[in-house]
Amino acid sequence: MSDKPRILTGDTPTGSLHLGHWVGSVKRRVELQRSHDCYFIIANMHAYTTRLAKSAEIKRDSIGIVRDYLAMGIDPEHATIFLQSEIPAIAELTFLFAMLLPFNRVMRNPTLKTEIEVKGLGETYSFGFPLYAVGQTADILAFRPVGVPVGEDQVPHLELTREVARRFNQIFCGVDEHAEDEDHVKLGGAFPIPRADVGAVGRLAGIDGVNKMSKSLNNAIFISDPAKEVEKKVKKIFTGRQSATEPGDIHNVLFQYVRTFIKDPARVAELEERYSKGADLGDGHVKLEVAAAINELLEPMRERRAKYEGRDDLVLEILRAGCARANALAETTLARVKERANLVSWPRTLSY
Repeated sequence: MSDKPRILTGDTPTGSLHLGHWVGSVKRRVELQRSHDCYFIIANMHAYTTRLAKSAEIKRDSIGIVRDYLAMGIDPEHATIFLQSEIPAIAELTFLFAMLLPFNRVMRNPTLKTEIEVKGLGETYSFGFPLYAVGQTADILAFRPVGVPVGEDQVPHLELTREVARRFNQIFCGVDEHAEDEDHVKLGGAFPIPRADVGAVGRLAGIDGVNKMSKSLNNAIFISDPAKEVEKKVKKIFTGRQSATEPGDIHNVLFQYVRTFIKDPARVAELEERYSKGADLGDGHVKLEVAAAINELLEPMRERRAKYEGRDDLVLEILRAGCARANALAETTLARVKERANLVSWPRTLSY
């Protein structure tokens, strides 16, 4: 156990990570990994909610995400990377936490409702699909973090977690319902009330210029994309502008990319001024600069990722060590929860 403040976050394995993941959360994880006690979960069981018949792909993507983490700068010597399915305490906590949340509260979660709509699930989704929103609360609270680096769209999920932590502390630990969030542990609560740590860019739009960047919407730039593929994708960004002499909207998607990826503030300001005035600055030129800036960011990531290509053994060893550390902490949390909730239990040990 570490004396550093703890954070927990992670990803569902649905394919390679993209720039939206980087600016929304992973960049922040890299910044925090030496100053905080970091736990990063590969939520592979959550992937089964919509890809039940594609379990081999989920396994492949779980390993692939670890490669992406390593490429982006996550250091397993400073952060714990682990698999959700290998932490039995999470499943046990999910069942208990489901008792603390009314069903209609879970279904009002705006992120859940958006996913049902975007993925076209209609009424065909399994019971496990809304249950994963409860499972996310267990993913987080099993590690009792003070903060959760997330993208803007995941904040409603975290609010559900905060509600569960408050309710457990109130029912089983005697914390007053009017207590301030930051005082819960001091007053005897089993869980801190974790705060959202949203990246500088809470929501990066995809190259379609409409939706959030997403693999399923085919509008993403992946961190594993070759340089030419990045250039090709950036060229597809739609702005609706007709000519280089037409005043442009610097609040469009293209200029979100300018502000996000071009490092020099003076150059960003110059591009914004010329573009807004229609001072002979075409979309094509701006896109070339954006693509160059993105490739400058991605090149060291590509190099680091190449070291782990075809080396599943190295990735699995990192996961195995991470799961051992994660279980040590999660089992401590579960024992504390069972004691507070008056569940009969005995000490148990998980070996790796």
